[in-house]
Amino acid sequence: MAAESRLQWRVGGMDCAACVAKVTKAVERLPGVSAVEVNLMAERLSLTLAPGTTPPDGVERQVAALGYSVAPLQAGQGPRHAEAVGGHGHDHDHRHDHDHGPAGHGHDHDDPAEAGLPWWRTGKARLVWVLGALVLGAYALSLALPQRLTDAVFLIATLVALVPFGCRAVALARAGSPFSIETLMCTAAIGAAVIGAAEEAAVVVLLFAVGELLETVAAGRARDGIRALAELMPRTALRLRADGTPEEVKPEALAPGDLVLVRPGDRVPCDGVIAEGSSAIDESPVTGESIPVARGPGDAVVAGSINADGAFRVRVTRAAADNTIARIIRMVEDATASRAPTQRFIERFAAWWTPGAMAVALLAILLPPFLLGWDWWTSLYRGLAVLLIACPCALVISVPAAMASGLSAGARRGLLVKGGAALEAMGAARIVAFDKTGTLTAGNPRVTDILPAPGHAAEDVLADAAAVEQGSAHPLARAILAEAAARGVAVPTATKQAAIPGRAVAGSVAGRRVSVGSPRHAAEQGAALGDLAAAIGSLEEAGKTIAVVLADRQPVGVIALRDEPRADAVQGVAALTALGLRPVMLTGDNGRTGGAIAAALGLEARTELLPEEKQREIAALRKAGPVIMVGDGINDAPALAAADVGVAMGGGTDVALETADAAVLKDRVTGVAELVALSRATMSNVKQNVAVAVGLKGLFLVTTMAGVTGLWPAILADTGATVLVTLNALRLLGWRPVIAAAAGDRRS
Repeated sequence: MAAESRLQWRVGGMDCAACVAKVTKAVERLPGVSAVEVNLMAERLSLTLAPGTTPPDGVERQVAALGYSVAPLQAGQGPRHAEAVGGHGHDHDHRHDHDHGPAGHGHDHDDPAEAGLPWWRTGKARLVWVLGALVLGAYALSLALPQRLTDAVFLIATLVALVPFGCRAVALARAGSPFSIETLMCTAAIGAAVIGAAEEAAVVVLLFAVGELLETVAAGRARDGIRALAELMPRTALRLRADGTPEEVKPEALAPGDLVLVRPGDRVPCDGVIAEGSSAIDESPVTGESIPVARGPGDAVVAGSINADGAFRVRVTRAAADNTIARIIRMVEDATASRAPTQRFIERFAAWWTPGAMAVALLAILLPPFLLGWDWWTSLYRGLAVLLIACPCALVISVPAAMASGLSAGARRGLLVKGGAALEAMGAARIVAFDKTGTLTAGNPRVTDILPAPGHAAEDVLADAAAVEQGSAHPLARAILAEAAARGVAVPTATKQAAIPGRAVAGSVAGRRVSVGSPRHAAEQGAALGDLAAAIGSLEEAGKTIAVVLADRQPVGVIALRDEPRADAVQGVAALTALGLRPVMLTGDNGRTGGAIAAALGLEARTELLPEEKQREIAALRKAGPVIMVGDGINDAPALAAADVGVAMGGGTDVALETADAAVLKDRVTGVAELVALSRATMSNVKQNVAVAVGLKGLFLVTTMAGVTGLWPAILADTGATVLVTLNALRLLGWRPVIAAAAGDRRS
């Protein structure tokens, strides 16, 4: 028996969450189709197809019938944002049409052959020009001809528009979406023509077509943030042959292990490690960090950054399809598929809105002649106008449009959020918990003091400590090994190395059991520190971390290390406090060391915490309100998972992109405050959008029933509100982090 297959298609023309709902509903009705996933930003349809049921071209026909372009994708292939992204982008043609409403609001989607055409040359624009000419011509003729003759011209204009819209309404109804805006608009226009309001019927379809065109133009800009990311990649790269001569290739042709020449002014075409040369590299296009950073042999570089001065050679570590830019694009695309709680509520509400409004329209037709004495024509006319208000277009798009813009604006500034749910939750947080090492501090501790026990030399202490720390990636271990190398200390070989989580690392050195751990661990081992205990107290009060070296449970000496706070740590903590959040530091350091650092930074401290205790501390903090946990994404995984939102600092690009709910690529503490500010700006935009959508609908519903407004203002309540909501959401693309701007002003 053949196995089920997972297939993918690129679906062109989707521009809102309702488009996703319509495509999903249509393909789910097909036999053998399951696990349907439609990604709006990636314009990708994925589904599982049982053998012997619906053929793949049957899926394509179903989607194409809704007015979308559809093309199959190979497994693992993404749409093309730009050639340079290596298979993870889109051809964004700014040609998207709208489908609103939970039941499927399918608008006339563009022909794939129009890709790349300016909006005024598209099929929708041509329809607007024809309808506009007919309506204006009819008005001109009405000045000289009898109304019965000009009514015919208005009817012709109405019929010209109703042909494509009517076909779309039928296709949507057959696909399971009978209450689309096309259905409502066609019903209202035909009804208006029947009762003799041909002039208004023509204006209704013209305004509807204009609204469609405006939505297309506005929605086309909604993906500009992602397109801008794709365009960070250069078109070519200089790959070095075996003889050292360069050859020009496309970045997607690069493979791990290739050597690439990057000249001054070039964009780095790959993720890699500098093999030769050094330079100042501007990483602001990727991370948002405005100050160029010095990079030399052995340092990692990311695709899309700019070489400011010297030439260097880079050893490629990732293929183009998996480089930093491609992964950021995928993450932002996938993030839009994660619906925020507000969005889910709006969609549930909208599911009741349309049938409810249609019921109101029916009551508006049937009851007033009996209750208010209206004539049937007036009652029918006002009921038809209510039909046009019935589709919740603007309401449904109000949340995803703002979320998509917020996610894109953040990504362009090194603030990555994995979905609308996380973006919404950050703005509601009340507490921010920080890991210390690598988060509030630079993550580059250095040895400041070595205090040997009686009968030992400083070199003995350092040699024993370095022996058991060999092979460890912990920042303190690296600092000890670096100090041993700097002093030229011969490091003996250790065997049977083992870590005691949160306490120490141990191993056998020359027949002795040597451990390097905290004073707490030394006390648990029963080690008598003698005069060293007083010195430890003084060092801890200075904010230094203490490592006690024991050999067979006897003290060899003490090593003091200090990891300096990040340059912007004080500013970042102050910014969070100004936003009304309570910052807390979680650290494994003892109370004196942790307290000294916390006091200098201006936040609370929870000290002497093992990894599992940090997780319990997060659970305790959550009782006071939603918690954001900020860590390096490696040792803090349990605490990051326990928080309402986990934020990874971008010390390592892999960690920043793959761990937690959000990431600060610029590796600055102020980025956490910027994430909160972005969340609040996005949610404020959402509230504005919902207010506009509901407010205009409610206003025109009342004025229509009162006889103040008619059919064409009713259609404005739909398409006009949708355009306003979309344009308001697009304002977020210009969002700037005020904190970063202020910091830049001070530097200048």
